[in-house]
Formats: sequence, C-alpha cells, structure tokens
Amino acid sequence: MTSSGRVNGQLFSIYIHRMNDIFVVCVLHLTHYHSPTPHHFFLFLSSSDQTKEEHHFLMASISNLANLTPATSTNSRSSSSSSVLPRSFLNLRSLNAKLSSSSHLSLRHHQTSRPSLFVRCSASGGNGSAAKRTTLHDLYEKEGQSPWYDNLCRPVTDLLPFIARGVRGVTSNPAIFQKAISTSNAYNDQFRTLVESGKDIESAYWELVVKDIQDACKLFEPIYDQTEAEDGYVSVEVSPRLADDTNGTVEAAKYLHKVVDRRNVYIKIPATAPCIPSIRDVIASGISVNVTLIFSIARYEAVIDAYLDGLEASGLDDLSRVTSVASFFVSRVDTLMDKMLEKIGTPEALDLRGKAAVAQAALAYKLYQKKFSGPRWEALVKKGAKKQRLLWASTSVKNPAYSDTLYVAPLIGPDTVSTMPDQALEAFIDHGTVKRTIDANVSEAEGIYSALEKLGIDWNKVGEQLEEEGVDSFKKSFESLLGTLQEKANTLKLASH
Repeated sequence: MTSSGRVNGQLFSIYIHRMNDIFVVCVLHLTHYHSPTPHHFFLFLSSSDQTKEEHHFLMASISNLANLTPATSTNSRSSSSSSVLPRSFLNLRSLNAKLSSSSHLSLRHHQTSRPSLFVRCSASGGNGSAAKRTTLHDLYEKEGQSPWYDNLCRPVTDLLPFIARGVRGVTSNPAIFQKAISTSNAYNDQFRTLVESGKDIESAYWELVVKDIQDACKLFEPIYDQTEAEDGYVSVEVSPRLADDTNGTVEAAKYLHKVVDRRNVYIKIPATAPCIPSIRDVIASGISVNVTLIFSIARYEAVIDAYLDGLEASGLDDLSRVTSVASFFVSRVDTLMDKMLEKIGTPEALDLRGKAAVAQAALAYKLYQKKFSGPRWEALVKKGAKKQRLLWASTSVKNPAYSDTLYVAPLIGPDTVSTMPDQALEAFIDHGTVKRTIDANVSEAEGIYSALEKLGIDWNKVGEQLEEEGVDSFKKSFESLLGTLQEKANTLKLASH
C-alpha cells in the first residue's frame, strides 16, 4: 500500500510492504521542489503475527510520528493475492547487516504499546543527520533540467536513495530488463508462479516488467503530483519487434498503458519512420509518450510534428495531462562519427572527433525553441498543453579519452531532461558543474555541423544507421532474455517432475 500527504508544506510518501510476518514501512520525506530542505528516510519494522490489525497500528504510528494525514491511498498490485500487503522489496539480510555495522543509522524504539523498531536513515552522516544535497538538486532547481536515472531492477526500493539524491524519473529499455532479469534471482518467485499458472514466456516477461514499472511509478508519483505532471515519470518500451509495425505499435502502447494503469507512466515508442504515425495516434488517444531512438535533427522535427498533430487530433479540452519527451541519443553519435572521421584521416577530420554529438544536440535544442513557439503552439497552450521536452539519452561516455561528463555537462538547459546510467550519474554528482550550457555557443555548434557535412558526412544517413543499430540491439536483448526465461521455465518443469 502507498499513501502520500503533506505536513507543513513538506511532502511525505509511505510505502508499506510485508515479507512473511515482518512489515516494512518506509516513509520518504520528499521536499518541495523549491525547498533546500534535505530528504529523509524512515523505516519501521514490526515482527508481529497480526495482519490488518498490525497494518492499522503501523499507520497510526506513522501518523503520530509525522502528524501525517494521508491524502491519497492506492493498493499496489501483488503477485500473491492471499497477502493483505504485498511482499517487501527490501532485502532484510542487507538491512540487518547495515543495522549491525553502520554508524550511519540511528536506532531507537518507538514508544508504543506494541513492539516496533524505528530506523532513521540518511544519505550521509550518522545518527540521522541531514541527507546531503547533490548537484542533481541544483541541476533542477537552478537550471530547470530534470535528472533521471537510466536503470531499473529489483528490489525497486533501491530507487529511494536515488530520489533522495535528486533523481526525478526513470527510463528503462529492453537491454536494461535483459540485464536485470537474467542476472538476478529477485524475479524467480513471480516467474515460477506465472509459469505454473500456464503463462507463455513472452506473457510472463511482460508481467515481470509491468510489476517493476508499477512499483517504480508509485515511488515517483509524489514528484508527478508535486510538479503537476511535469516530472516523476517511469518509462516502459513497447516490444522492439514492433519497430516497423505502425498499427501494432499503437495497439501495444494502448495495452501497456492500460495494464500498467499508472498516471505517471511513459510509453516508449521508437522514432522509426513507421512509428511516427503511431506516436501521433497514441498522443491523440490521451496517452503520454517517451519517443526514443532519435539520432538526427530531421527525424526529431518529425517527432515534434507528430506530438503537435496528436494533441490537435485528441479533441481534449484539457491537454495538461498528455505529455511527452523526445529522447535524443548522444554518445552513440560520436562513437560512429569518430570511426568515420578516423577513416577520413585528415587533420581537420581528426580534430572534430568527440564534437559531433554535442553540436547536433545543441542544434536540436534550437529547433525545440523554434517549434514550441508561435501561433500554432500558443493555441495548444490555451488548452493546457505542455512542451515535449528534449531528453538527452545515451549519456554514458564510451571513449575513455573523453571527459566522463561529456554528454551531461554541455547539455544543461531549461525544460530538458538528462537520463543517466550509473557511470554518468555518479560522475556528475562527484564533479559536475551546474550552469546553463546548451545554448552557450550555438554558432560553434553550427560550425561543427557544417564542417562535418563538408567532409562528406551525411547526417541523415548517420541517423538511419544508428537507428537501425539501436533497434537491432534492443531486439537482440529482447530475444536473449526470452531465451533465458525459456531455459528457466524448462528447469522449473524438470524440477517439478
């Protein structure tokens, strides 16, 4: 169960899970997005054999602690319908180790008539000291860029420390789920139940994915509410098998939106030529979309037009809850361009290595500013429409000779998102500089873009190649994971005989 509410202007979220006879309650103090007040976590553990009664007791304890009156309450989905509360995502063995060894946790008994342990955790410092603000907070509050995390796995509550450090959303893709599910045992119980109930492998895969997306959406829902649908999204991608199927993509997007059933889910649709009409139709249906695998400015403009067309075709009087981001990929551009430049081999060509991706991104932002202005856009704004924000994707640095913040630091600007995997996220938190950079030198970006064209490089062909490679990569991850799951299913069937 998840509840949220405000105390003195501050936003709290409560996550209650049950593992066997142990209840784990996490109270996350999410600060107002303009406030410098740090984030805190609170964990309640109770080892009672009660069910509903224990649940009500814990809720009362939390209310007494924080004077919190729950504003909303939504039952989480669970793979076990017999449990009053869903299973915990918390690794209790890991928690016990922290309780016994870490000086960064303060433990004290909560004074009630029944046994309950109150644990206050903070991101840094000991004995409940304030969680440290990071550059991610500054990135959003000072420059208007939303930092998101490009990863998702179980336990989903592992995202809570990231939220405390300033992360405001999550992106996922078939490669991320391939790694998460194939390298972890955390999915085994649910998968076993699905197989034993007669689910086929692909259906079981989607149920595993949907469960993670639903639970992650719950964690970010307070941010979604706090920002009035501007932030706090979790993205899930349609099957990569549908990259060339216009109608199939529309149906898959509608299906995912229905089964996930969370206000703050983004359905990811690739920006392939066949899927551009899909984007328009899904937006027109009132479904929020993360358009992914954008590698060229020409394709990006088609994506913007699909969004605008969809809003206009929706027939909705209130467009404020139909939003979108356009995921413009960065590092992969340099990976391919650098190879092409090295093949050309001239001093001029070699000097342009590591510059193409950021230059193109800067010009994409220029186009964004142009397209989301003027009479057409203003007519949509009157109905509550929000800009389709540019999201910088593929932000990890592939070349060790380059700065590890190369695809984050030069792309800071208002109304944008930067989704970062662990490497890029940790690097920027550690030594990133927060200042507006995306349009600091547009003329230089235009010069680099033109210089590459003069060398005979066709930007559209580069985009097409990268798009094809991206789709193929996700297809391979998807098929590989289905194969892994089939092997697991076969093992389970053999073990049951």
